[in-house]
Amino acid sequence: MIIASDFIGIDVGKYTLEIFAGREFSIANTEAALADWLAGLSRPELVLFEATGRYDGKLRRALEQAGIAFCRVNPAQARAFARATGQLAKTDKVDAQMLARMAQALRPHPQAAADERRRLLGELARRRDQLVDMRRGELTRQQEMAEPEILTDICAHIELLTSRIAVFDSRIAALIAATDELAQAQRLLRSIPGIGLVTATTLLAFLPEAGHRSPKTIAALAGLAPFNNDSGLFRGKRSIRGGRPRVRVALYMAALTACRSTGLLGQFFRTLTTAGKPKKLALIAIARKIIVIANAVLRDQTPFKT
Repeated sequence: MIIASDFIGIDVGKYTLEIFAGREFSIANTEAALADWLAGLSRPELVLFEATGRYDGKLRRALEQAGIAFCRVNPAQARAFARATGQLAKTDKVDAQMLARMAQALRPHPQAAADERRRLLGELARRRDQLVDMRRGELTRQQEMAEPEILTDICAHIELLTSRIAVFDSRIAALIAATDELAQAQRLLRSIPGIGLVTATTLLAFLPEAGHRSPKTIAALAGLAPFNNDSGLFRGKRSIRGGRPRVRVALYMAALTACRSTGLLGQFFRTLTTAGKPKKLALIAIARKIIVIANAVLRDQTPFKT
C-alpha cells in the first residue's frame, strides 16, 4: 500500500519523535525541534499518533499553533489495526509507518483544538488527584506506624499535603469562577443529584466532549457503556470497559451519593436492587444515567429538574 505524504504517522517517545511522512526520519521531542520541522512542512491532511499522556503534549501544542489537523488514537486501537493488516513486528519506525497507513485507511476525524483554560484546569485537577493519592497513602501508614519519631513525620507530611490540596482547590475554584463558560457548566452539573464540586471539576477537566456527543458515545468515553460478549449461540454477560478511568471513578462516587437520595436516581437504584440486581451493577447503571443526564444538561444549557 502506497502511503501519501499527506498522511503522517508519528511514534511519540519521551525524547524523540519517529516520523513517517513519505519517508522515515526522527527529531527530538522538543519545542525547538518541532518548530523547525513544522516551519518547512507543507500542510498535510492529517497527522496521527498514539495518546501517550504527557509525552505528546509538546507535539499537540505545536500542531495546534500551526493549524495542522491531527488525531490521537488509543494505543490498543493502533495495535489492533497493525494486527489486522498483518504487521506483527513492532519498532518505533515501523509504528510510525503503521500510524500513517492507519490515518490514510481510516481517516479519523481530527481533534478540535484544546481550550487553554480547560487544559490548565486538567493540569490543576491532575495535580490535586496526585496529592490526594499521596495523602491517602500516608493516612494508611499513619494507622500502621508505632514508632513515635516516624509517626510525627507522617503526621507533618499529612498536614503539608492537606494544605497543598487546599491551595489547588482554591486555584481550581478561581479558574472556574473567572471563566463564564466553565462557571455555567459547573452550575449545571451540580444541579444533578450526586455531583459535587470534585465530580463536576473532573467532568469539566477530563470529559470536554460532554454536551457535544450522543448519549451512547458519552457513556463509552466515560467507560460506562455496556459491551456485548456474544458468539454464535453463546450469550455472555455484558460488561463495561475502556473509557477514561478518572471520569469513571468520579461518576461511581457520584452514584454512591445519588443512590441514597429520595429523587428519581435513588428510586431507580432501589427498583434495580429490589428486582434482584447486584448492588455494584445497579451503581454502574446509576453512574451511566448520571453521565447521560450531564450530557443532556450541558447540551441544552438547562439545569436538571427532579
